[in-house]
Amino acid sequence: MAIALIDYGAGNLHSVHNALKAAGAVDVAITADPDMVAGADRIVLPGVGAFAACMAALSAIDGMVESMERRVHDHGVPFLGICVGMQLLADAGVEHGTHPGLGWIGGTVRRIEPATPDIKVPHMGWNDVTPAHPHPMVEAGEAYFLHSYHFDVSHDADILARTDHGGALVAAVGRGNVIGVQFHPEKSQDYGINMLKRFLTWAP
Repeated sequence: MAIALIDYGAGNLHSVHNALKAAGAVDVAITADPDMVAGADRIVLPGVGAFAACMAALSAIDGMVESMERRVHDHGVPFLGICVGMQLLADAGVEHGTHPGLGWIGGTVRRIEPATPDIKVPHMGWNDVTPAHPHPMVEAGEAYFLHSYHFDVSHDADILARTDHGGALVAAVGRGNVIGVQFHPEKSQDYGINMLKRFLTWAP
């Protein structure tokens, strides 16, 4: 099974690579080659940083977004977005202006606005992941988060899990063969490795 871990200069590539290997993956390629993505059996899009910069970097790789969309939407290959890689699934992000995302899952990425001033932003550290409804990829547990912006999802059916940080925040989204997680599985110890194990065998 070939796994394409997309390299667009905006993710914890080696940490995610090592976590996938720890989960049992054998053939993991860190790649910026759309042709490798076009032949992958699973696609992982990590992401760290600002929404607009990440989207610009991904779009700057000639043919990458088109290759991802063809493989994921036309061929049904399982896709995992991590942190900003999950946020890029949205229609838009509103950090320093409004910027278009991939538009795979309806919604907008907005700054976290806690209900009380004692709640600090960024949301950083371990927190609960509470499934919104049963899904083979998401289990209840604790995961490691680090983010100042959150995915304000348009349709509740696309929300797979929530967490709480001065109010409910989306922890995981999904539709069909696409899933995105706000937390970092590569930093979430057993919880994260077990989720990646499920991803390797997931047959949506």
